[in-house]
Amino acid sequence: MRQRLFTPGPTQIPERVTVAMSQPFPYHRGPEFKKLFAEIAANLQYVFQTQSEVLLLTASGTGGMEACVANLLLFGQQALVIVAGKFGERWQELCQAYGLETIVMNVPWGEAPNLDELKKLLQMHTEVAAVFCTHSETSTGVVSDVQAIAELVNAYTDALVVVDGITSVGVLPFYIDKWNIDACVTGSQKGVMVPPGMAYVALSERALKRFETQQRDELLKRRNLPHYYLDFAKAREAAKESMTAWTPAITLLMGLRESLQMMREAGLENLWDHYAQLAKAVRAGIKALGLELFAQAPSNALTSVKVPPEIDGRKLTEALRAKYGVTIAGGQGPLKGKIFRVTHMGYYDHLDMVALIAALELALRDLGWKFEMGAGVAAMQKVYA
Repeated sequence: MRQRLFTPGPTQIPERVTVAMSQPFPYHRGPEFKKLFAEIAANLQYVFQTQSEVLLLTASGTGGMEACVANLLLFGQQALVIVAGKFGERWQELCQAYGLETIVMNVPWGEAPNLDELKKLLQMHTEVAAVFCTHSETSTGVVSDVQAIAELVNAYTDALVVVDGITSVGVLPFYIDKWNIDACVTGSQKGVMVPPGMAYVALSERALKRFETQQRDELLKRRNLPHYYLDFAKAREAAKESMTAWTPAITLLMGLRESLQMMREAGLENLWDHYAQLAKAVRAGIKALGLELFAQAPSNALTSVKVPPEIDGRKLTEALRAKYGVTIAGGQGPLKGKIFRVTHMGYYDHLDMVALIAALELALRDLGWKFEMGAGVAAMQKVYA
């Protein structure tokens, strides 16, 4: 049976990318690699919608997040973290691991941050050095209004706005320059449709100036947080020569060049619209089966669905994988066994989503859930048409 992957990372990879990664790879200090690097850097600026620098790190998305904390803040500074799920918690854990005074805005899982509450916190803590937030919270399927968050932060503080865009960049409308966001991280295995192993960090001119000041000023340098491998200064210096500071994941970069070219050919706005259409159709199918969505402000990168009390969530995901060859994601943390999550980002089209809903119908039937067979597929076909 053919296996089909519908997890919100890693996502399905285009055949063009797989073929590109299978070619002989260049020496990472030679002219061919420099040409590869320069092309990728320019196309990543397009995907992030920025005129500023995008750094390439051989690490997971978490490595990119850690790099932002370690390079952009100083010992003793305050950080405000918006926690609305597992990956908001990751920002919190990273800030705490580096000994920062961490102010946490806790948001109920499944909800988007309340902007009035954020405004009050910012008015109380005007000295925060950075505000960390998550655009598309993968653990809950919720999208946050990072444009509005950035406006509030910039209105009441001088803090940097640092965004986890790991399941949003290339998938949802996102403008780092236009929205005055200072740093954004994404990973290779999400919207840019490459296997796991790389993080990309876009930095605003303001973030770069603050970083450069911290590197030059002797008093500030003494308060720099420790970092070596994930050093923005080393990454930026190497990038001037169209190289990486350390040995890169060359085959992933070869695949990335191809995927970014595909994104250019399609057009970002068309991709955003494509994922929105897939999400809308899938959600219609989910509701037609008598299931309830979990996220109050759903992200078009993925859909999170409540598991009915009558159904064992673990058995559902296992039945889909073992019997029907469809792999989806369950819940994380306190949501384990209570929700399941399916992706729309990556190399998918409408018929992929039809297959997903058809398999879900079969697995639900096997587990005794009562509904009209074919109702989910019919509903999503109508919406998509």
